[in-house]
Amino acid sequence: MTSVLVVNAGSSSLKVSVLSAAGETGATLQFDRWDGSPDHDELGEFLRDQSGVGGIGHRVVHGGGRFTRPTVIDDSVREAIADLADLAPLHQPRALAGIRATMQALPDVPAVACFDTAFHASLPPAAYSYALPGAWAKRFGLRRYGFHGLSHQYAAGRAAHLLGADPGRLRLVTCHLGAGSSLAAVQGGISVDTTMGFTPLEGLVMATRSGSVDPGLLLWLMSRGGLGLAEVAAGLEHSAGLAGLACLPDGSGDLREVRAAARAGSPDARLAIDVHAHRLRREIAAMTAALGGLDALIFTGGIGEHQPEVRAEAAAGLGFLGVAIDPARNDAADGDTDISAPSAILRTLVIRAREDLEIARQVRVTLGL
Repeated sequence: MTSVLVVNAGSSSLKVSVLSAAGETGATLQFDRWDGSPDHDELGEFLRDQSGVGGIGHRVVHGGGRFTRPTVIDDSVREAIADLADLAPLHQPRALAGIRATMQALPDVPAVACFDTAFHASLPPAAYSYALPGAWAKRFGLRRYGFHGLSHQYAAGRAAHLLGADPGRLRLVTCHLGAGSSLAAVQGGISVDTTMGFTPLEGLVMATRSGSVDPGLLLWLMSRGGLGLAEVAAGLEHSAGLAGLACLPDGSGDLREVRAAARAGSPDARLAIDVHAHRLRREIAAMTAALGGLDALIFTGGIGEHQPEVRAEAAAGLGFLGVAIDPARNDAADGDTDISAPSAILRTLVIRAREDLEIARQVRVTLGL
């Protein structure tokens, strides 16, 4: 089995890595701030040096209704990805730039688009349908798509391995918590519900995104509050969430900075933490209801892995579901860790986010590597 090149283009960042057949990471290149240019000199030089790879995997945020599985990239696929840019305007163009960069540097290596929405294509109609006028839904393809699917899928599979359990018999709630956050209800390895919707704005309180709000409130802001569409859209994406609640001087929605402000006595920061925890607990319980019970609760993503306070706040309100964590294990968690209390009736795990491994796996399956 040959190595796979994984390209993960974020809204402003880029990470490229080579994974061996054993899942070991070889050469890597990372830009915390990438200008989005496929002609970036350092990127091109790095890619040309990886001529020995057997396949390339690209993370693409939105697959819409067309892409429900990993797909070999050709011109028609690129055009279809571009057509979905209005549903993920920050991410879709960057993914296309990454695709173009690899095509220029490695034109003979087959590439696969791996979609964050694909894992949630299995949602039942009751979970993905919005109670909107039927003509709207049919005309515009309105439904819950869900996101972070690559992370949720990897976490669910890794959890089954760590638990030594048959994935087909497990009921899991996977919590991908970071600057963008979502939950998934995973039954038998299949996503049956999730918190993000038609766009990544729905669901949990995030760093600068609002999560779910009353649509009537938004209508009121535009019809009576005097706010324009562009102002409301920008506010919901960039100035809401933890940033909007905490009101820090620099406008930060970084939960670590919000906690520091709360410790310093800021009531706004304290409220932000409380709202974040309340919504997280509420949505975990909702995902559990969608499953009809719970066998394990999984935390992953930057916040899920590295902020034990968030895990403790969630568990503190979920004892009625059987969630209980060991404080010492929780505080010391590093990498894949079981943080369950000895008396807990279900397991709580921390799992390192490895979208790269999931993308590489999908590339191997799709290309037969």
